[in-house]
Amino acid sequence: MQSGVGVCCSSSSNWLFGLAAAAAPLLPSSLTTISFPISKFSYSSSLITLSTPLLISSRLRSTASASGSSQLNEMASDDAQDPRLQRISSAIRVIPDFPKPGIMFQDITTLLLDTKAFKDTIDLFVERYRDQNISVVAGVEARGFIFGPPIALAIGAKFVPMRKPNKLPGEVISEEYSLEYGTDKMEMHVGAVQRGDRALVIDDLIATGGTLCAAIKLLERVQAQVVECACVIELPELKGRDKLTGKPLFVLVKGA
Repeated sequence: MQSGVGVCCSSSSNWLFGLAAAAAPLLPSSLTTISFPISKFSYSSSLITLSTPLLISSRLRSTASASGSSQLNEMASDDAQDPRLQRISSAIRVIPDFPKPGIMFQDITTLLLDTKAFKDTIDLFVERYRDQNISVVAGVEARGFIFGPPIALAIGAKFVPMRKPNKLPGEVISEEYSLEYGTDKMEMHVGAVQRGDRALVIDDLIATGGTLCAAIKLLERVQAQVVECACVIELPELKGRDKLTGKPLFVLVKGA
């Protein structure tokens, strides 16, 4: 993205396309053209095409396929030698007492304003997953929609939105999960994920782990293999990773 050029998105659905446009310069040079149908208007022959040159460094390319379960609990910030991690951490704004007293809100909108830090974020995930034969990137509403699409495009996977109730227009399957007070549901389109798909679940932050657990259960109900969950930020004191039923979790930085 050129300096001074921005993309504004008015809703969570628009984030899918806005972030694809904004992230086009972040994608590897080997992926020269991306085309996908505009199904919303039933123009099955209409295509959006993005040309996407980029050089992505390979320093943190994943070795998970070789090491297997030894990487169940990995945090990129443990690699103190990579300057990108400090740049990402510094770009995230912490707002105290939002949305209610006692909560330190991790605001990733400032990360998105920093094109270098945003590129670093996408690079680190792409380097980890591009050689793991991921076929599905499942993004958790809403901020998983920001990071999921550029990662999916770069590694050649399809992106599947995991949405709140009554947001998806087609037939869905649902999974209920617990909140601090009460419950909520997550939904996924029937047929979006196939049996045997290798799935990556992406969100901006893991706190208590409830939404990631719901996403894992939805994917496993259709017999997909959840390869890993990935988040930009972890709040370790809330022990969300302990609730992921043994699924691997990869995060970039710890929350303040």
